[in-house]
Amino acid sequence: MFGLPRNRILKKKKDFQAVYSRGKSYANRFLVLYVFRSNGFQGKVGFAAGKKLGNAVKRNRVKRLLRESYRMNQGAIKEGVSLLFVGRKAAVDAGCQDLEKAFLALAKKAGIMAGDVEFSIEKRKNCR
Repeated sequence: MFGLPRNRILKKKKDFQAVYSRGKSYANRFLVLYVFRSNGFQGKVGFAAGKKLGNAVKRNRVKRLLRESYRMNQGAIKEGVSLLFVGRKAAVDAGCQDLEKAFLALAKKAGIMAGDVEFSIEKRKNCR
């Protein structure tokens, strides 16, 4: 079981802006994934959900599900990349498995998965 330490999470606005402006974006209906290859933010990850998604409860749920899908698959991501997850409107009504599948599809498209790792997303206790 992997944890997500606080020192690996993007927190400062300038860090978010750097990944957002200089990173390459990949999108599907649930999320936008920004990938930034750099030594400065190596291994950092950020999660965002704008006010268009709804109230604070809905935004926090989307960010929590994005964090969980990243946490469960962080071992398969290549070193030296920083990621920024931005939730989209469809993510509000999506389940954990839907977001995890969307993340894995974008990660494969971005070429940040280490090797040819095949995943089977089973029903997990912490996905609701």
